[in-house]
Amino acid sequence: MGRRQARESAMQVLFQVDVGKVEVETAFKYLQENFVVADRDMEFARYLVEGVTSKLPELDEVIAGFSRDWQLERLAAVDRNILRLALFEILFDEQIPYSVSINEAVELAKIYGGEKSSKFVNGILSSVVHKEKQHVKD
Repeated sequence: MGRRQARESAMQVLFQVDVGKVEVETAFKYLQENFVVADRDMEFARYLVEGVTSKLPELDEVIAGFSRDWQLERLAAVDRNILRLALFEILFDEQIPYSVSINEAVELAKIYGGEKSSKFVNGILSSVVHKEKQHVKD
């Protein structure tokens, strides 16, 4: 599983921080006590969580801008945190191809989100990538 498990772990931590209002370290401690995550996967999960939390205002601004007719707070918490995670990769990590970030986010949405989550997540992320590619061309 590798990075997929790391992304899943990162999403779970971000969800706890967002919804449960717990500290990042408390969420990681809970994760480590209740799930088996390889050290290298935990390292990548920490990288993702630290990246998302450090760029949260920018990420939320992007989500709000692309989620027409939906206020950020009204989005399902799972969807919101999957989007944050994938957008961090897309916007701030040049080592990860856009397609990988989108595919991984859609898979997380299928597992953890509602019936329409995967389509919603895919739509937002695809729109962001399309805009990013246009921006690079200009």
